[in-house]
Amino acid sequence: MLEKIKKIGVLTSGGDSPGMNAAIRAVVRSCSFYKLECIGVYRGYQGLIEGDFEELTARSVRNVINRGGTFLKSARSDEFRTKEGRAKAYEQIKKAGLDALVVIGGDGTFMGAIHLQNEHNFPTIGIPGTIDNDIAGTDYTIGYDTALNTVVEAIDKIRDTASSHDRLFLVEVMGRDAGDIALNSGIGAGAEEILIPEENKGIEQLLFSLDKSRKSGKTSSIIVVAEGEKSGKNIFELAEYIGDNLKGYDIRVSVLGHIQRGGAPSCFDRVLASRLGVGAVEALMRGENKVMVGVTNKVVTSVDFEVAIKGQKPLDEELRRVLNITTV
Repeated sequence: MLEKIKKIGVLTSGGDSPGMNAAIRAVVRSCSFYKLECIGVYRGYQGLIEGDFEELTARSVRNVINRGGTFLKSARSDEFRTKEGRAKAYEQIKKAGLDALVVIGGDGTFMGAIHLQNEHNFPTIGIPGTIDNDIAGTDYTIGYDTALNTVVEAIDKIRDTASSHDRLFLVEVMGRDAGDIALNSGIGAGAEEILIPEENKGIEQLLFSLDKSRKSGKTSSIIVVAEGEKSGKNIFELAEYIGDNLKGYDIRVSVLGHIQRGGAPSCFDRVLASRLGVGAVEALMRGENKVMVGVTNKVVTSVDFEVAIKGQKPLDEELRRVLNITTV
C-alpha cells in the first residue's frame, strides 16, 4: 500500500481541543519519516471545498506541540453537508493530487469522512479530538485530559469562595451527551453532588441530599452539572428551584464554558495525540480505510467509523461507586 499512498491531507474539524496541534505535528512528521507528502487543509471541510491547502513539512510544525487550539483552524461547513458540497471538495482533492485524508475531530467530523468515502471512494482515517471523551472505540480522546485538569483547577478556586461565604455553587461543565468531564472532575475536586445526562438523579433526590448535607454540618457545597443534564431547563432554572425549595443556602452559578477547550495540552494529551497521529499514517499505509485510530488498554487500535460514532460508551461503574462513597 505504501506505493499507492504518496500524498496525505490532514484537517481539523468541529470544536477545537487541546492536543490537536500535537496530532497534526505527528501526522506531518510521520509523513516526512516515511517519505510521503503532507498537505494541510485550513478551516476544516469548508477549506477542503475551497482548496485552502498548504504543503507541510517537518519544519512547518516546529513549536506547535505545546499550543492549544489548532493552527489549521476549524470551521462549520453547511455546504459540506450536501452532496454538491462534497463533490466540490472531491474536485479539490483530485486537483491537489491527494491520495488519502486524515481528519481530526469528533462524531460530526467522522460522519463527513464517511460520506466522502462512500460517495467518492476516497480513503479516510479519523483521529478522535474532542474534550467530551464521547467517542466509542477509544479509552480517551485528545483534549479530554487537559479539559479535566482545567475544570478541577477552576473548581478548586471556586471552592475557596464557597467556603469563605458559606455558599452553594452550581458549576456547569461541558458534556452535552456525555458526563465524563462532570463525573471525573467532580470526583477529583471533591464535589458534593454530580449531575450527568446518563443518570436522571431527579431534583427531589438532589434536594434531599443537600438538606442532609447541611444538617450534617456542611455550610458550603459544590455541585458539578454537565450541560446536557436536564433537572432544569438550564442551570439557572435549577439554581432558582433549589433556592425556592431549600432555604438557608446562598446559591451561585458558574458556567465554565469554552475555557475548558483552551490552554496548553497536558503531557498525557500530547503523548496520546502523537501516538494517534503516527497510528493514522501507518494505518493508511497498511491499506486501512474509513476507520478511526484510538487507544484501548494502552494499545493503538483501529475501529470502524460507524462503531466510533454509534457505539455505546458507558460511564465507568467503578467511578460511580467511588462517587457514592466519597460524597457521604
